Amino acid sequence: MGGTFDPIHCGHLLAAEEARFRFQLSKVIFVPCGIPVHKKPYDVTPAEHRYAMVLLATASNPYFETSRIEIERPGPSYAIDTVRAFREQFGASVQLFFITGADAILEILAWKDTNELVKLCRFIAVTRPGYDLSHLHEQLSSEYLRAIDVLEIPGMDISSTSIRERVHRGEPIRYMVPDAVHDYIMQRRLYHGEGSE
Repeated sequence: MGGTFDPIHCGHLLAAEEARFRFQLSKVIFVPCGIPVHKKPYDVTPAEHRYAMVLLATASNPYFETSRIEIERPGPSYAIDTVRAFREQFGASVQLFFITGADAILEILAWKDTNELVKLCRFIAVTRPGYDLSHLHEQLSSEYLRAIDVLEIPGMDISSTSIRERVHRGEPIRYMVPDAVHDYIMQRRLYHGEGSE
């Protein structure tokens, strides 16, 4: 499961657990993005903080792992590079799934080496509450559509953006993120505005 995870929240964890269960995955590997391609670097919390929050959030689930592959790779983080590395690590006999939000699936045509990517893995497009996927069939080729499984999860309207905004405004985020992530954010004053790390 790739993402910026800025910060990781209960919606991410719910999506990962639901995908693991529904698709009978042996594990879910969380891959915090190192240098996001589609975001300005100064708009993203440093990778080590995001990695630490993912570790804290996933520690209690024996089916969850966290990878540093994109954090340690120099340059921008591209999904194709990570999937290639996992394909090499796990071999051709293992089915790889790329879990992502349905909104990201609609941007798949802009991803680097998309034709190869859909051959190396299947996509699990997790729907957010109220998200309309009707445009998928209009925008994506049949080859891409065959590589995508849509997973509807129980409604949980939480986003990393709204969490950062709430912290900045001094509003509570407890129960939106795991307790350990809440404490990490508060102790380090992440997202508090000027003077934040």
